[in-house]
This record gives sequence, C-alpha cells and structure tokens, in this order.
Amino acid sequence: MENLKGLKRTHKCAALSKANIGEEVVLMGWADQVRNLGGLIFINLRDISGIIQLYFNTDNKDLYEKAATVRGEYVLAAKGIVRMRESINPNMPTGEIEIEVNELRILNKSQTPPFYIEENSDVKEELRLKHRYLDLRRPDMQRKMVLRHKIAKLARDFYDENGFLEIETPMLQKSTPEGARDYLVPSRVHHGHFYALPQSPQLYKQLLMLAGMDRYFQIARCFRDEDLRADRQPEFTQIDLEMSFVEIDDVISVNEQFIKRVFKEVLNKDIETPFLRLPYKEAMDRFGSDKPDTRFGLEIRNITEEVRNCGFGVFTGAIEAGGSVRCINAKGLSDNISRKNVDSLGEFVKTYKAKGLAWMRVNADGVQSPIAKFLTEDEINAIIKKAEAEVGDLILIVADKDKVVFDSLGALRIEVAKNNGLIDEDKFNLLWVTEFPLLEYNEDEERYVAMHHPFTSPMDEDLEYLDTDPARVRAKAYDIILNGCELGGGSIRIFDDKLQEKMFDIIGLSKEQAHERFGFLLEAFKYGVPPHGGMAYGFDRLVMLLTKSESIRDVIAFPKVQNASELMSNAPDTVDAKQLEELGIEISKIEE
Repeated sequence: MENLKGLKRTHKCAALSKANIGEEVVLMGWADQVRNLGGLIFINLRDISGIIQLYFNTDNKDLYEKAATVRGEYVLAAKGIVRMRESINPNMPTGEIEIEVNELRILNKSQTPPFYIEENSDVKEELRLKHRYLDLRRPDMQRKMVLRHKIAKLARDFYDENGFLEIETPMLQKSTPEGARDYLVPSRVHHGHFYALPQSPQLYKQLLMLAGMDRYFQIARCFRDEDLRADRQPEFTQIDLEMSFVEIDDVISVNEQFIKRVFKEVLNKDIETPFLRLPYKEAMDRFGSDKPDTRFGLEIRNITEEVRNCGFGVFTGAIEAGGSVRCINAKGLSDNISRKNVDSLGEFVKTYKAKGLAWMRVNADGVQSPIAKFLTEDEINAIIKKAEAEVGDLILIVADKDKVVFDSLGALRIEVAKNNGLIDEDKFNLLWVTEFPLLEYNEDEERYVAMHHPFTSPMDEDLEYLDTDPARVRAKAYDIILNGCELGGGSIRIFDDKLQEKMFDIIGLSKEQAHERFGFLLEAFKYGVPPHGGMAYGFDRLVMLLTKSESIRDVIAFPKVQNASELMSNAPDTVDAKQLEELGIEISKIEE
C-alpha cells in the first residue's frame, strides 16, 4: 500500500466544475466503478461530496497498468488535470468534466463488499446494519448524515440568536423511576449503588432555571429501556430547551420560528405561522389521536345519539357501558373498497381491541348494510346526515369504550387513506395539540399517573378540581405534530413547592417517597423558583421526517435493532468476571 507523503488533497470530488478546467488537482476517495474499455480506463472516484470520472490511456503504460489493477472500493489518491468530457453525462453533477490522471496512488485495497455501495439499496436491513460502515458509504445515507449535521448546527445557531445558553447536564444521574425503565450503571466506588442514564434532562434543566440561567438549550443524548418501534431507539437525541418567565404562548412562538427556519434552510419550504392549535379533546373527537394527520379528511363523527335507542345490541350495549358509537365516511370510495376489503378492515380494527366493524354503503337505490335490518329508516337517515354521506360513500362504524373507538378509528382513517392514495406525501401539516389531561388512571396500578410527567403545571382554571375530580384537570402541555407524528412536546412547569408536593401525592407518592426520589428538587424549590417551561424535540424523528425515511434507523449512524442490540459490534455483550467482581455484581441464572 502507498501513503500520502508529498500529496495533499486540493478538492473534494463534486467541488469541481467547468470553471476548474486546466487546473491540476489532487482528489482522494473510493473507486465507485471501474470500466476497462481496452486502451481506455475510466474510474468513478467517490467521496462524501459526490463522484467524478478519472481517465487513463495507454500513453502512460505504467499508469495505465496500475489503474487496471483497481477494483471497487479501493482507496485512491489521484493527481491530474481537469478536462472537458467528450461525452457529457447530464445525470452527474460533474458530468461535464473528468480528470486526466498523471499520478495514481492505491492507498488501500478492498475485498468485494457483501452488497453494492449504491443509492437506495434494497439489501436486507440486517445485512446493511451488520456492515454499517459500508452502508454509510452509500450516497443517500451520507446525504442524510450531512442533513442531520446541518439541522444540529441550525438549532445551535437559532437558539443562540434567541438568547439560549448551551449547557451540558449529567449523563450519570440519580434514578427517579416514574415512566420508562432506566438504564442503570453500577458504581465501582459506591458498592450497591447505581447511576441512571438520563431519560431526559428534565430535572436538571428546571434547576438551571432556578439557577438564573434564563434560557437553556442542549442537543442531549437520552436513554430509555423500552421496547423498540420504527421511530424509537433505546438511545436517542433530543433538542432540549427551557425558558424562564414564560407562559405557553412564549414557548410556542419561539419554537414555531425554529421550525420555520428549519424548513426554509433545509427544504427551502416556506411554512406559515402561527400553526393550528387543537385542544386534546377536539383532536381525539375529530381524529381519534393526540397526534392527528390532517393531510386528508376522513374525520370521525359521533353518532351515539343517533343510535342510542336503536335495535342493534352492539351499539346500545356499548352506549350503556359508558362508551360511544362513532364512524368515518370514506367519501366516494364505496366502489374502491370491496366487501373483501371491508372484511380485511374489520380484522384491522380488531388489532386495536375493537370487537368488529359495521358498515353502510350509500347507493343510488338506497343503503346496503348488514345492520340495516336493526335500524329504522329515520336512524339510517340520521347516521347518513351526521356522516355527511352521499351516494358513493362508505360509512365505517365502531362501537365500544371511547379509548377503543378512538384507537381503532384513528388507525382506520390512516389505513384507508394510505390504501386509497388520499395522502399528499409532499405536504407538511404542522399543528399543536394543547390542553392535555394532566393525569390518566392506570387500572393495573389503581392510581393516577402523570400523562406527561409529574412536573407539568395544571391549567389555572382547573386547579379547583385537583382534589375532587383529578381526571377533569387539564395541563399546560403542548405537543408539536407533523403529518401525524409527534415531533416534540413540553409544558409549563410547576414552580410552587406546595403544588409540586400535591402532585406527587395525587400520583401515589408518599411524602417520604417524594423526598427520597426528588428531595433535591423540592429542597431547591425553597429558594425562589421563576415561572418556567420548555420542550424537547425528538431530533432523530425530525431528521427522519424531513428526509422521508421509512425508519428512524436510517438517520442514526449506528442504530440498534428491535431487540436493542447493535448488529455490527454485537452489543450488548458479556464482560470479564473481574469487571463484575470490582462492581460487586453476580449474574444469576434466569430459569427458562
């Protein structure tokens, strides 16, 4: 192998253009493609900027023979003159020029890769992740990493311009279990004691407000020991921020400007502000979701009153049990969705615990429906009116507990929209969901839990219900939604120690438990806490949506897979017995 002695790169491959014709340049990268035409050799040289063509002919026999030994993914340094190409390639940014090479160094050879290094590879993800260092050579993957960097830099610039200080919070901190499982780190010095990796910098950023830092910002690494999905990872990155002396409008306003800047500088799209704000209850009633996709219709309609006294037991039974009957109207899709498709949709909603799916086709000669015999003509007409249905429409109905109805119809409207091409993939619909419930009842634990976290402030007008009707209390919380995905969320925080202690009490923490877990926060609250609030964005998810990637794994350099392992390095792995001994840890066998 040769080295770089006496040779210095002058340009990246795609930085050259016709303006450089006649210049001597030095380029370095990987052999992307080699074509030996017998008398002429062309090598496409690739680096992170792009590709350029090198050419060799038999005028320099030694150089030509050396070029003939080059194979795909060899690492090369090439010195030569920029020339105009005889046959222009309009599909390459550098397709008008090539490099007439006068010196070639083979810096390293390569075995044949297990898959082609090419755009939009259809290779199985497991193989790509096993050889992630090769997968990351692919130009489309490199563009995603570049865009990720640009968004991070843009965030730092934006928040700096708006008075935020970037402050790092600890990675090794106290475990305060209230939410997802912590990743625990045993202490060698303090035997039997453990650090926790942060699920978020929540408590520290609140303490920074108490410390008078006014506005805090951090691109923070966070860890949650939970099951993975397409948009979840056990370790992830947040754009995290907190502000003092603010209310909801202040936090929302500065962050709308941030998102507006991101879309303009990254995608060159102008986003209108302010964004739509939907109260949680309205979002659930209309879309069955607290992260609604508003790029299409298929909004949910409540037909409970229309069928309350009907003769169909499925409907009346759900209503008597405190549930509801709701529907979506697949407008104009009656002919598109066959009976077989409807049956398939019925199985689909069962995965959301619905017992089944009722339906009505509105035809020119009347209504076709297996439940029509249980309903009067007036009840059928009332349903059609409430659904705003016309000839050619298909009404899809679910009856059950509200949660089941919302979950199933919320998912069903998206399934129908995807299957029938109703979603404009080039549209970006941004909105805020506000006025979340402060608490939700956990039937397994038989107690209230915080819907977001126990530091979220109740809405002032609902404080009177904290003792008498906790489920009625709304939170000063807000989530930002893009095309049905939660980009981030936050809240105005509790800044009164008595109210914070009451919140701990409502969620079932005794005074002793609260002080054991959060004593440092409650102690700090004695020394003058400013009103404050903030939010955090899922940085990986933001990049995923802006690059239209199918999985969050596509925008993380070295991601984990479904079982939280990393295929390339085989993490997690066993460790030496000596390491365990130093930590005072003994591995017990788990019975199968």
